[in-house]
Formats: sequence, structure tokens, C-alpha cells
Amino acid sequence: MPVISVIIGSTREGRFSEKPAKWILQRLKGRADVDARLLDLRDFPMPFFDQQVTPAMPGRPPYEHEAVKRWTAAIAQSDGFVFITPEYNFGPPAVLKNALDWVYPEWNRKAAGFVSYGSAMGARSVQQLRAMLIELQLAPVRTSVLIPVATLMAHFQGGDVDAGLAGLESNAEKMIDDLLWWTAALKTARANAS
Repeated sequence: MPVISVIIGSTREGRFSEKPAKWILQRLKGRADVDARLLDLRDFPMPFFDQQVTPAMPGRPPYEHEAVKRWTAAIAQSDGFVFITPEYNFGPPAVLKNALDWVYPEWNRKAAGFVSYGSAMGARSVQQLRAMLIELQLAPVRTSVLIPVATLMAHFQGGDVDAGLAGLESNAEKMIDDLLWWTAALKTARANAS
């Protein structure tokens, strides 16, 4: 059974990201053929990447920071990912970029989907993440869930966030279908390459 990890890409106080993360996690858990998990970057307080040797370097010594070890293990156990990302200044948050940078082989040849919000519904953040993930040898799926600004504002104004997310059901199901198809194909290919 494939493991799909939903990654909360924001650590800010009062963040919105927990709501769409739990929403998409429920949809994944509703599938009989998925082991869905939640990875919250708050639980992995990693320092900014400052190592002399990159994670992509073959034969590099293991990193010693405990949060990095736990994060790397969680990524290694996962077969696919859904990134929940806000858009900050035309791109993803620094904490999410940093989490990507600490890992390399454990990301390779796995599928990724996106749920985004913020200015332009987070579309620019997703575009930048796609390029980063391709460099990490992940396969981003085409369909993304872009949350309208009205739904984001409902979070801060005490409105009905669930109603806004419910309007995105069909897009979420399409993204999950694509993600699971690519996850299965890539998991089979990884197993055959071993």
C-alpha cells in the first residue's frame, strides 16, 4: 500500500494551512488503497541548510541534526506527497524550501501534488515548487488544488472555510487520482530497478 505524506509547508502563527491539510488528508484516508500521513514542518525544526556537502553527494556522511534525521526518515518512508503551500512574495515559504534542500535521494522518483493558497491562489508558489521538485527527481502531477482568496480570508474573518473547500472537491479528487496513478507507477518502477 503506497504511503502518501501531506506536508504542511507553513509554520506561521495562526496559519491557514492546517485546514486544507486536514481536508486533503481526509480525502486520501477515504481511499482504501492509501496509507495517508501528515508531516507538519513545525514538528521538524531544522536549521537553515548550511552543510559543506549537499544531500545529492554520493557517499556523504549522514547529517547529525536530530530533526533532519527524523525528516529524512519520514521522506524515505513515503511514496508520494501532497504539498500544502502558501504563496509568500511570489513563491513558497523559506521553511518549505529549506525542508526540500535537506534531502535528496529520499525524494527521488516519487510523485507530488499541490494544494495552494495566497496571492493568485498560490499558483506562482506551485510553479516554483514544480521546478524545484523536478530538480529533486520528483514527478509533479498536472492538476493542483488552488484555493480562492475568499476561502483563505474566511479563515481570518471567522467565516465558513469548510464550504469554500467543499467547492474544490472535484479538483481535489482529480489531483488525488493523478497522484495515486503516478505513485503506483513510480513505486513499481523503483522496485523493478532495485
